[in-house]
Amino acid sequence: QVQLVESGGGLVQPGGSLRLSCAASGFTFSTYSMHWYRQAPGKERDLVASITSAGSTGYADSVKDRFTISRDDAKYLVYLQMNTLKPEDTAVYYCSAFVRRTRYWGQGTQVTVSS
Repeated sequence: QVQLVESGGGLVQPGGSLRLSCAASGFTFSTYSMHWYRQAPGKERDLVASITSAGSTGYADSVKDRFTISRDDAKYLVYLQMNTLKPEDTAVYYCSAFVRRTRYWGQGTQVTVSS
């Protein structure tokens, strides 16, 4: 079955960096687009970044030029490098894939940006 497991969240000061990882299994990873979403308390879950099977990327305006999504197809991993973090980046970050007409989510990893 499809499984997505995020890691790498934590507490970081404003201006700092974190790298999130998502380990995927149960599907042919290299043929699917992968996505990172985030959800802050009391807010909707929003798309942050996407990467296609060909490596094309897209970002929400709020994170453009600060976040970078990448993938390692050999290791079934997708990453989100987050730089120049701001307090408003505080949220639970989720990895997601749409596989065989079903949207799958990881369990999420908490990112807190605070001094």
